[in-house]
Amino acid sequence: MSERLQPGDPAPAFTLPDADGNEVSLSDHKGRKVIVYFYPAALTPGCTKQACDFTDNLELLAAAGYDVIGISPDKPEKLAKFREAESLKVTLLADPDKKVLDAYGAFGEKKNYGKTYLGVIRSTIVVDEEGKVEHALYNVRATGHVAKIIKDLGI
Repeated sequence: MSERLQPGDPAPAFTLPDADGNEVSLSDHKGRKVIVYFYPAALTPGCTKQACDFTDNLELLAAAGYDVIGISPDKPEKLAKFREAESLKVTLLADPDKKVLDAYGAFGEKKNYGKTYLGVIRSTIVVDEEGKVEHALYNVRATGHVAKIIKDLGI
């Protein structure tokens, strides 16, 4: 289990397949700010709400210089179904071996109904134009999170 990122840390580089199987790298976004959010599973209620919130606010975020990337342990085929079912416009990336989730501190011990298990920690990392962590938010709520980010970023 890796450490959580802190503001000022270099954002770990990654290259992962998107819903269509095309490789997307963090470095493709150099010179833009990137909101990288980690979610447990496509096509589940909370993750759907969060992805729809990001999609609904994508123009606002893009106009303020932010790209949005969602990462989950799902396979690209499931991400494509998720995108089609919900008309999502955010870039969704597949991390089935959880290497990027781990590098960002978004995979680890969780507690639910008194049980402890390993899973995806719903997290959002804002990366600046230089590839450094600007904000690192962990254990975020699916609902209302996007509005909070927009407020926190002063957009």
